[in-house]
Amino acid sequence: MKLATYKDGSRDGQLVVVSRDLSTAHYATGIANRLQQVLDDWGFMAPQLQDLYETLNQGKARHAFAFDPKMCMAPLPRAYQWADGSAYINHVALVRASRDALVPESFYADPLMYQGGSDDFIGPTDDVVCPSAAFGIDFEAELAVITGDVPMQATPEQALEGIRLVMLANDVSLRHLVPDELAKGFGFLQSKPATAFSPVAVTLDELGDAWDAGRLHLTLQSTWNGRKVGMCDAGPDMTFHFGQLIAHLCKTRRVRAGSVIGSGTISNPGVEVNGKKDWPKGYSCIAEKRAIETLLDGQPSTEYMQYGDTIRIEMKGKDGQSVFGAIDQKIAPLV
Repeated sequence: MKLATYKDGSRDGQLVVVSRDLSTAHYATGIANRLQQVLDDWGFMAPQLQDLYETLNQGKARHAFAFDPKMCMAPLPRAYQWADGSAYINHVALVRASRDALVPESFYADPLMYQGGSDDFIGPTDDVVCPSAAFGIDFEAELAVITGDVPMQATPEQALEGIRLVMLANDVSLRHLVPDELAKGFGFLQSKPATAFSPVAVTLDELGDAWDAGRLHLTLQSTWNGRKVGMCDAGPDMTFHFGQLIAHLCKTRRVRAGSVIGSGTISNPGVEVNGKKDWPKGYSCIAEKRAIETLLDGQPSTEYMQYGDTIRIEMKGKDGQSVFGAIDQKIAPLV
């Protein structure tokens, strides 16, 4: 099934069930008002929502209405935690190579992860508001999952059983604030503003055989100012699958229902073309594009985002239809 949260003036919005083709929706009132309620009592509420979903897809839901992504908050508007991994080591390797730095061997054995802000996620069409364009505004196109309860010391296989929903994320970074923060040795804070998520979050059965052991084998499209800059394959180059990311998170603590875990920037390695390296699948963040330019030309030439820029992030299924709806945002100043 596909679930979304509509804006209603409150912090947590109203839960709606959305049809498979994203054309219609139906309020989940009578089953649950908010997604967190469903996550807390998944075994009881999910089957009821599934019944409504099937009725909606059959065109028999009496109070269905046209689905409007502009009405959407993040599927889970605020969460108990947001932990973002860096599961695509190719991305890490590119960025480090542009600084003449090697990737430590430990990075291939133990996932990188940071704890982000989860009290103020933003919707798929909400503006990315930034106090200054000089901060180096960058999009990051990612996948994310929402979990149920996962026990401490869960294995990666056990952790996979805790995944309830999958969605897309734009984990915005303010690149020019990153170096000073990391130099303090305590991680990201001001350089990571509010994260946006796709209009809908979907259950694993909606993904069919594209979902395979914690990896989603579909193409993530990134379109910056109307120009398609990324057509990155999310599956084959994911060094750590979502079960491994969640198991890393719950090594020393329980993960509770309503936790959101991100994949990190989706990235594919370059290929040799006539003796020269090329990246035909593009990029899912500007920092990676700048790293590629540095490796090829000795310096970056692509600037970060400016006020008025737009970013669209979308993933289509094997049938060509949008799976999660699109994140479609504009960069805006703080007013």
